Amino acid sequence: MQRLALFDLDNTLLDLDAAFAVWAEEFAAVFGLGPEAAAFRISLDRDGHPHREAFFGQVRVRFGLPDSVSELWAGYRRRMPHLVRVRPEVFDGLARLREAGWKVAIVTNGTADNQLGKIRETGLIDVVDAYALSGLEGVRKPDARLFEIAAQRCGMELAGGGWMVGDNLTADIEGASAVGLRTVWVDRGAWPGWKHEADHVVTDVVRSFEILLAG
Repeated sequence: MQRLALFDLDNTLLDLDAAFAVWAEEFAAVFGLGPEAAAFRISLDRDGHPHREAFFGQVRVRFGLPDSVSELWAGYRRRMPHLVRVRPEVFDGLARLREAGWKVAIVTNGTADNQLGKIRETGLIDVVDAYALSGLEGVRKPDARLFEIAAQRCGMELAGGGWMVGDNLTADIEGASAVGLRTVWVDRGAWPGWKHEADHVVTDVVRSFEILLAG
């Protein structure tokens, strides 16, 4: 099997939940809404659902905000790349894979400005070989095409095999399994009771580096 490692972005390589909590507090302060407003948005988020446009529609109505939904969502996309963080051990793991001859790519759903902003601002762009973003390519995981694009940009084909590491059982694990990739599911407790066929389950992406390097 070829040494191809594909990684999801949000809540896999970086901690989106922590950044979202910071953003929620900032947002409440900017609009003078009080701390209970930040707690409301965090509870409403539910692991990225509903979609951000619907999310901001509900927030706007709940707090009677003057800004339009599109303005609120655009502000979120501008700010979030500056709030997300990647731990040093994640950078180290990606570097170790590449030093061992692996090609590494990010495969993520989301708007182009938001996701590319995160990849650039965190420095991930300097430690991966390629990326495939749904907002740029016009297809979303679990569509096979997004995985194919990432592999091709690494100079490989999916037929040669490889790995996908991600936290979403549908988009990441089922999508990658369907195209013949082995999988590592980062279980953050967001899918209680769901059956899955991931090859490995970890609670921290750092553990996935050891699995890939050992395999």
